[in-house]
Amino acid sequence: MAELYVRPGNKDRGWNDPPQFSYGLQTQAGGPKRTPLTKRVAAPQDGSPRVPLTSETSGAPPTGPPPLSSKTSKLPPVGGCPASSVESINSPVIEHETVLEDVLRPLEQALEACRGQTKKQVCDDISRRLTLLQEQWVAGKLSAPVKKRMSLLVQELSSHRWDAADDIHRSLMVDHVTEVSQWMVGVKRLIAEKKSLSSEETNEEKPTAIAEENETIPGVQQAL
Repeated sequence: MAELYVRPGNKDRGWNDPPQFSYGLQTQAGGPKRTPLTKRVAAPQDGSPRVPLTSETSGAPPTGPPPLSSKTSKLPPVGGCPASSVESINSPVIEHETVLEDVLRPLEQALEACRGQTKKQVCDDISRRLTLLQEQWVAGKLSAPVKKRMSLLVQELSSHRWDAADDIHRSLMVDHVTEVSQWMVGVKRLIAEKKSLSSEETNEEKPTAIAEENETIPGVQQAL
C-alpha cells in the first residue's frame, strides 16, 4: 500500500533522504471515507429534547403494521341496527284511500232516520246536497284532506258525538271552502236534525223510565 502514496524517487537524491508523499495519489486511490469519530452532534438551542432516530427520520421503510388513526371512522357493529328501523326508513308509508261509499252510506242512513220527524222540504234539500257531494267526489274535484276529514265527520256522527262532528264541519268550511261550499250546508243541517232527533228520543225515554220506577216502588213496599 505504501507504493501508492509515494512518488517515484529522484535519482539525484541520496539513499537516506526521506520519501516524498503524493497528495494526488492519495485522492485517486478511492479508499473508503470514514466519518471522524471526534465529531459531536450539537445540542438544540431552544432546550427541546432530542428526537430519537426512527424509521421516519432516517428514511428507512417502516416495519410492522401502520398505527391506527383516532380520526378513522368506525364502522357500526354487525347487527347493531335492527331490521325494523332499516325497513321503516326504506319502505314508504302507505295511506289507505278513503272510499266514497264509506262516507256516503252513513249520511244517507242518518237522513232516512230523520224522515218522518223532519219536514219533507228539509230532507229533500239535504238529499240534493248529498248528491252534489257524490258527483264532485266521483269527478275528482275533492282533495285528499277533504275526503279524510269527511270520513272522520261520519265516524263522529255515527257515534252520536255531535259537537266533534260540528267541529270537523267548521274546519272544512274554513280550510276548504271552495271545495265544500255547495254541499256542506246539507251536511251541517243533517248533523243538527240528527242531534235534535236524538235529544227528543232521550227525553221520551226519561218519563218512561220514571214511570217504571214508580210502578215498582209499591211492589217493593208490599214485599217489605
